[in-house]
Amino acid sequence: MPLDPVFIGRSYPPSQPYDVSREKIREFAEAIGATSPAYLDAEAAKALGHKDVIAPPTFAIVVSMKTNETVMFDPELKLDYSRVVHGDQNFTHHRAITAGDQLVCVAHIDAITSRMGNDMVTVRTEITTVDGEPVTTARSMLVVRGEDA
Repeated sequence: MPLDPVFIGRSYPPSQPYDVSREKIREFAEAIGATSPAYLDAEAAKALGHKDVIAPPTFAIVVSMKTNETVMFDPELKLDYSRVVHGDQNFTHHRAITAGDQLVCVAHIDAITSRMGNDMVTVRTEITTVDGEPVTTARSMLVVRGEDA
C-alpha cells in the first residue's frame, strides 16, 4: 500500500535530551576507526578552539536514530519496516557535537515520492541543544520496497 503524501510536512515531538559524553564519543570514534586527537583528547580539542572533545561528523546518527524510529513506527503512517532499505543519509553541521552537549531532536517528513512501485520517504531531523542552538541537520531517505520489488 503506497504511503499517503498527506504526511508531508508532519513534525514529531522533540526527543528527550541526549547527553553527549566523552566516553560515547570515544567509543564511537574507536568503532569507526577515527583517530583524530580532537575526538579523544580534550587538550587537543581545546587547542583547536573547542570546549571539549568533539564527535566525528557521523556521530549525529547516534543522536538522531531514536527520533527517526518515531517516524518509521508511526502507526498512522503505516510504513512497513520489513520492506525498508536505507537510501541516503547526509548531515549539515552548524557546529561540532561536543562532549557535555545536551541535544534534542525534532523529526520532520519533508517528502514522500513513489518511483517504479517503491515509496521514498525523506526525513529531516533538526538536532539542537536543549537551549535551541542549532547543531546538526540530519537528512535520511528511506526506500520502502513495493510489493513486487
